[in-house]
Amino acid sequence: MLFTPLQLGPCTVANRVWLPAMVTWLSNDEGEVTPEIRARYVRYAQGAPGMIVLEAMGIRDIASGPLLRISHDRYVPALRELVTEMRRECAQRNGSDSGGALKIVPQIIDFLKIARRDPERSLARLAQRYPGCERWDEAQLQATLTPREWRDYAYGYRQQIEDLTVGEIEALPGHFAAAAVRAQNAGFDGVELHFAHAYTMSSLLSATNARTDHYGGTFENRLRSPLAVIAAVRAAVGADFAVGLRMLGSDDVPGGTTIDEAAQFAVAFARAGVDFISVSRGGRFEDAARPAVGKAAYPYTGQSGLLCMPTHSFPEGYSLPLPRAIRAAVREAGFQTPIIGAGRINSAEVAEAALHAGDLDLVGMARGLLADPDWALKASGKLAEPIRACKYTNACEALDRAHLPVRCQLWWKQGMNAP
Repeated sequence: MLFTPLQLGPCTVANRVWLPAMVTWLSNDEGEVTPEIRARYVRYAQGAPGMIVLEAMGIRDIASGPLLRISHDRYVPALRELVTEMRRECAQRNGSDSGGALKIVPQIIDFLKIARRDPERSLARLAQRYPGCERWDEAQLQATLTPREWRDYAYGYRQQIEDLTVGEIEALPGHFAAAAVRAQNAGFDGVELHFAHAYTMSSLLSATNARTDHYGGTFENRLRSPLAVIAAVRAAVGADFAVGLRMLGSDDVPGGTTIDEAAQFAVAFARAGVDFISVSRGGRFEDAARPAVGKAAYPYTGQSGLLCMPTHSFPEGYSLPLPRAIRAAVREAGFQTPIIGAGRINSAEVAEAALHAGDLDLVGMARGLLADPDWALKASGKLAEPIRACKYTNACEALDRAHLPVRCQLWWKQGMNAP
């Protein structure tokens, strides 16, 4: 089954190997397509997976460091050139039909604001309410400050979903729809809406959402904005452009969304007409480690982060119960929406078994394809070379945490010619 085609709404993937979005930190401060970005994604394209999801692209035209953006029409020409080059290189290496068969979508995202930890500046602000607090030790600070004040002092300022105005939330569907139209104009096959991890849309969906208006609290209220985003995007791009999303099967933090509620969300998304649902887990700020002074909190440092990006101590396919439960709920509700699962799937045997068992419809392999972009060609027998298997040491994750260009340690250890 791994090397059979599958229909995703208006497009057909040639195989079930799915490259999920991974931040590379290879853009620049303007969020542009750089030569390094082109080299990375062309290399992935040469390996001919069924779907390549480009790393998360910001939908608002604001500074976000060396992360790709799709927040203005000025980004469209370079993205169009990238998509064209990826298809051309795939065809040159794998035959003329493969370029057209390769499917490529960007993941589009909205971020909440976050700042680096700066205790001195925080205390200067707090002194307006607590005179003399600059001389307190941390025990006295924690005992006196409100929980929010303590968190912003100890971890750095981080915007919460409760901080957004109703107007800011109501602007999100328009931002997502405009970004999706740009993706369509750039020649992508669709878009993946980022409803996962520590970011705006996932924070709206999460059971930790403590808003007291019609965007928080109840299941229906937390779904309100995500469904409005889906509707706005679909209305903007039409039926001939794939619209899918990535969501959490579990928040993996106390008081967060569980798999039972996530399955209900997935049914609502299927009913709204999405063309695919990609299931991840964890990666939340609530249990993130305290950052060093001058650094920002990183949502993959706690237990929820470890469950999102596991090490070699986790068994292969450890997260399959999440896409399995979501797929079962979506099928029981009468929808055939394809479900993508991920989480330390590194061998064709485990991938094939998961497909046959009905755990998922497509197999997400992020670090597996980072370690070996030719994984699909090798597993299918089209390339007679051994697979360079990911070791799950999370050397790549450490680079991501430091906001350094993300690479695989196997590249230089085994002489891989990769960007």
